[in-house]
Amino acid sequence: MNVNEDIRARLVRLISVDGKQLGILPVQQALRVAREEGFDLVEVAPDSDPPVCRIMDYGKFKYETSKRDQEARKKGRVFQIKEIKLRPHTGEHDLGFKIKNLRKFLEKKNRVKVSVYFRGRELAHTEMGYELLQNIAEEIQDEATVEQPPKKEGRNSISMVVVPK
Repeated sequence: MNVNEDIRARLVRLISVDGKQLGILPVQQALRVAREEGFDLVEVAPDSDPPVCRIMDYGKFKYETSKRDQEARKKGRVFQIKEIKLRPHTGEHDLGFKIKNLRKFLEKKNRVKVSVYFRGRELAHTEMGYELLQNIAEEIQDEATVEQPPKKEGRNSISMVVVPK
């Protein structure tokens, strides 16, 4: 590194509190200007030539960015996945009740996982579970779309995921 590059490395482009450029100054002088105004010197673009520094209240800046992030998280919708569990021999009335709850979940903009669980000898007739899930998908097709078609999960269950339209 020669002397010219060493001097250039110590120079920074200074921007005031109100956004006006104060010119290219040595780092020590930029620090002095920031302290005289009662603020901090913050490097905002270290890769540019010369690096860009801004005079600002760093504590206030950090506080405002954390508040902005907190507000964005609050406004961001957290999708909740609800689950409806069925058996292959679920009665017609019970099935209607489960579908009614499924519709309530979809109205609240929740994803719903519909699962059919098998026990014992029912495992030999998994096609009944696929039929049941297909029937449910057809019944709610005007309110929801099937995001994940029915598929076997593990040994004892078949699931599908539906999302509101």
